[in-house]
Amino acid sequence: MTRATVGVIGGSGLYDIESLVGREEVSVETPFGPPSDAITIGTLGGRRAAFLPRHGRGHRLSPAEIPARANIFALKTLGVTHIVSVSAVGSLREEMRPLDMVVPDQIIDRTRGRAGSFFGGGIVAHVAFADPFCPGLSAALHRAAAGAGPRAHMGGTLIAMEGPLFSTRAEAELYRSWGASIIGMTALPEAKLAREAEICYATLACVTDFDCWHPDHDSVSVELVVSNLLANVAAAQEVVARVMASIPDRDGCACPNALESAIITAPDAIPERVASELAPLVGRYLSALR
Repeated sequence: MTRATVGVIGGSGLYDIESLVGREEVSVETPFGPPSDAITIGTLGGRRAAFLPRHGRGHRLSPAEIPARANIFALKTLGVTHIVSVSAVGSLREEMRPLDMVVPDQIIDRTRGRAGSFFGGGIVAHVAFADPFCPGLSAALHRAAAGAGPRAHMGGTLIAMEGPLFSTRAEAELYRSWGASIIGMTALPEAKLAREAEICYATLACVTDFDCWHPDHDSVSVELVVSNLLANVAAAQEVVARVMASIPDRDGCACPNALESAIITAPDAIPERVASELAPLVGRYLSALR
C-alpha cells in the first residue's frame, strides 16, 4: 500500500497545490466504513503527504455527517504520524480578523451525538486529552503561517459547535464570556480520534468572518464569507507547503504513546474481532500484554 507520513485534512481544493508531485489516489476501507473521499498522495517538500477532503469532493457532507473515525483510521493505516487540519472558522475576538490564521491550543466540545472514540464494543481506553493539540506541530504550523503572509495568531480556544447552522447571538456572547477565540464545526471529534490513534494533530484555523456578536455582522454577506474562504484556501496551500519542511520529530512528544496505560480492559476480555479490527491502533499494546 502507498504510504505517507503527513496527513492534511481540509477543503476539497486544498490538495490542488502545484508543488505536490507524483500524485495518486487511493481508496482505503476501514472498520468504520469508507472515509470522506479518496485520498490524494504525493510528495510535497520532500515528504510523502496524504490529502483528504473532509467534506468530500464537491462539499457533499455536512459537519455531523463527516466519517471522522474512518478518516483518521485510514490515515493511520497509511502510516501518517502527523495531521495538519485546515478549517474555516468565525472569530469571537476583535483582534482575530477575517483572513487571519489561528493555531489554537485549546478546544471546547459543543457537538452532539458524534462518534468520538474508536473504543467500545468490548475494549475501553481512557486517554489523556488535557492538551488537545500537539505543541510541537502547532508551533511549526504557526511559524509556517507567519511566514506565508497572513496575520497569524498562536494559541486560543476553539469552540467546536454542532452546526450546520451558525450561532445565535446569545450563544456567541456566552462563548466570548468563556474566553473562547474562534468557532468552527469540524475540529471534533477529529482531534480526539487523532490522539487515540497516537497521531500528532494541529489545526490551522482560517478566519472567514466575525461571528454574529460583532456590531458589523449585518455587513457580512454570504458572498463575502465565500470570497474570504477562497482567499484562505490559497493562503492555506502556502502554509501547508511551508510546514512540510519543519515537521517536528516525535522524540519527547506525548502523542506517540497516548495509549500507554490507557487501555483498561483485561486483555483476555477483549473480543478477538475487536482486537483484530483495532490492531493498527492497539496491536503493539495487546501483543505485549497477551
